[in-house]
Amino acid sequence: MRTPHIRTTLPGPKARALIARDAAVVSPSYPRDYPFVMSHGKGAEVWDVDGNRFLDFAAGIAVCSTGHAHPEVVRAITEAAQGFLHISSDYWHERQVRLGERIAELKPMGDEPVLSFMCQSGTESVEGALKLARYVTGRSRFIGFLGGFHGRTMGSLAFTSSKYTQQAGFFPAMPGVTHVPYPNPFRPLFAGPDQGQATLHYIEHVLFASNVPAREVAAILIEPMQGEGGYLTPPPGFLAGLRALCDRHGILLIFDEVQTGVGRTGRMFAAHHEGVVPDIMTLAKGLGSGMPIGLVVAKRKWMEQWKRGAHGNTYGGNPVCCAAAIATLDVVEREYMANAAEVGAYFLDRLRAWQATEPAIGEVRGRGLFIGCEFVEPGTNAPARQLCDDLVTRAYHNGLILLQCGQSTVRFMPPLLITRADVDEAMTILQASLAELRAGVPAAQPVVAGAGA
Repeated sequence: MRTPHIRTTLPGPKARALIARDAAVVSPSYPRDYPFVMSHGKGAEVWDVDGNRFLDFAAGIAVCSTGHAHPEVVRAITEAAQGFLHISSDYWHERQVRLGERIAELKPMGDEPVLSFMCQSGTESVEGALKLARYVTGRSRFIGFLGGFHGRTMGSLAFTSSKYTQQAGFFPAMPGVTHVPYPNPFRPLFAGPDQGQATLHYIEHVLFASNVPAREVAAILIEPMQGEGGYLTPPPGFLAGLRALCDRHGILLIFDEVQTGVGRTGRMFAAHHEGVVPDIMTLAKGLGSGMPIGLVVAKRKWMEQWKRGAHGNTYGGNPVCCAAAIATLDVVEREYMANAAEVGAYFLDRLRAWQATEPAIGEVRGRGLFIGCEFVEPGTNAPARQLCDDLVTRAYHNGLILLQCGQSTVRFMPPLLITRADVDEAMTILQASLAELRAGVPAAQPVVAGAGA
């Protein structure tokens, strides 16, 4: 039986004490939204230091793909740690080789053979992808998409444009990046019914003709489903059109699957929904179930052009992180990818049924357990930014961990093991939280304090 959600006014006394200690010694730059201080977790449940239970539908920003402390992942980590913790990528070891084999077996690029470069994070994987694209093409320009998030180091930061806060104070980042709109039929920027085709036309017939010569473009970097920018799914045919455009001009296509990869969308990789094969793919987040690991996966014909020493990484292929990734891929492929598709479809149905009676919901979109619910001012298409922020915070007070994205979208990225019962519980909390906000109920008096008991 599940324990009640909230036992203390949030944040509780132990949480407040730890937050005060943090303020004295830790950078204030972290973008924290509400005062959740974690003690431990299991599956899709987490507890704070004051004993309050929460349902986790953020999963460490889509990182905890197999949930918290999955026994197979913990066992793999323990066994690896008992062997050795580090050897560096100057040498070889079984788990690093096996992870490379495991990725190749999953056929991220169809029948094209692939090679993997191993690092620690999403931003490092993007940096590696950019370096590889420059190296093999001899070109220096890139195209990215407005609303994209690709990391915070200076190369990836040049592409990141989901919030100006991320670039403020750091200009100039890497030069040579031009942004174009990510096609969004709910908030169209171009004339015409097909935003995908309009974006492709703009790149080829406006941008290439007047500002960015195609012959100078090394690669186009895109999230096959956009994360921080609003959990957007591109229109049908757009990614295929982008692939064709790149082929016409000798441009490499890079898919950033840091947030969408490893079963999140109900397929192992989001690219598989469209049957579009990129030249390079970046992975991280859910790959290690919480352990820091990233991959640059590229067609063999491109990555084998790198010469010895062209790129390296001290911690790349760390044995403990590789062990976690291998175990994660095994359990996701065996059961959680299908679960993400099945439970995700149920979740989308629940949200769309709510949308039919809730005027503040403008659009529900997503695939698998990569789901966005965009809130609007009733009767308009205007983003309801404050409502979105308030709803995420109120849900925390009622025992549900969420994050927002885009202008006014609540994003749902729970562990891939969640059940329909978890979805029902989350919907109860979410709907009650919105009702509380409208009724002016103080957060200290949660209506759903005993939900899930």
